[in-house]
Amino acid sequence: RRAGGSARSRRAAAPRAEASSSAMDTLLGARIVSPDGDGAIRSSVSKYYGETLSTSDDLLTSACCTPASQIPKAVRDALKAVPDEVKAKYYGCGSPTPCGIEGLRVLDLGSGSGRDCYVAAKLVGENGSVVGVDMTDAQLNVARTYVDEYCKDALGYKETNATFYKGTIENLKSVVDVNGDVVMIENESVDLIISNCVINLSPDKRAVLNEAHRVLANGGEFYFSDVYCDRRLPESLRSHPILLGECLGGAMYIEDFKRLCHTTGFNDPRVLAGHAIEVKDESLAELLGEAKFYSLTYRLFKLPDGRLETLCEDYGQFAVYKGTIEGNTHAYSLDDHHRLETGKPFLVCGNTASMLGETWLGKHFEITGDRSTHY
Repeated sequence: RRAGGSARSRRAAAPRAEASSSAMDTLLGARIVSPDGDGAIRSSVSKYYGETLSTSDDLLTSACCTPASQIPKAVRDALKAVPDEVKAKYYGCGSPTPCGIEGLRVLDLGSGSGRDCYVAAKLVGENGSVVGVDMTDAQLNVARTYVDEYCKDALGYKETNATFYKGTIENLKSVVDVNGDVVMIENESVDLIISNCVINLSPDKRAVLNEAHRVLANGGEFYFSDVYCDRRLPESLRSHPILLGECLGGAMYIEDFKRLCHTTGFNDPRVLAGHAIEVKDESLAELLGEAKFYSLTYRLFKLPDGRLETLCEDYGQFAVYKGTIEGNTHAYSLDDHHRLETGKPFLVCGNTASMLGETWLGKHFEITGDRSTHY
């Protein structure tokens, strides 16, 4: 049975994530601590999204809303054919679906009602594949209800190229398919991981990043939007059920998240886009005080050891963008400080050269120079 490119199938008990707790992870906010354990956190989140919220109109903050200005035209066009119920139960905070992903194997962590998976199913084309993983039955039911009709009728595919599994994003070794079989998402079986306002909900963020790194193939990318804070929140706020459900309680301090990336194999995390989050509910605003929250879209690339350094270094390399990514004819933004105009040589550090030339983006860029001389 295939799951994100490759998987093993077996009948087994419900999945259970392995804990990776530590005092440092708790201090940094990578762990959400509850007296009743991780299961209580997941139960609270599942209830909030499966029962408390009926549609996105029920949200008390703007954390789980995506500004229209951040949605590429190709994604907007794809959304027109996505079923209304799938869109109504969408609670994302950004647009973590890049263009130019034809033929890729995509995994969506915390896929919810499936909106981003439906979009990705169109963007990867009939030769690509999409797997969504979520732990909430109510959301999975919506995602699964329309997927065959969408792929075969709306997209005109002979076979459905998207599937949904039940499981936790901390343990992709045991996720459950629609028939109740447990499958494992194999090592290096995914080209692109997307996720939309979900990692903050995890009680064990280190486990999430470790699993993402495990399943990504070299040259793959974790491209996701999530909520971050300008400070470390006290433990009393991290497990507050409403703040957690609204994607604020579990938000990591931005600098701590970068530290976590470095220790899980994702050197040099890049921010592509972001916006401030509005807390509309007065009682929640009072609880949070002066804490400020932001939705950020991050790009984490997986490359062989040594290809991404912890700091940018100059080797005299430059990159030229070919203008071949859909919706990016004239220029392409790798992140918030690297925008390459089509055909114009652009001086890049060694890390950026590797991100553009040694990943799934490679066919769209020409890299000149190597790392033989350091300046």
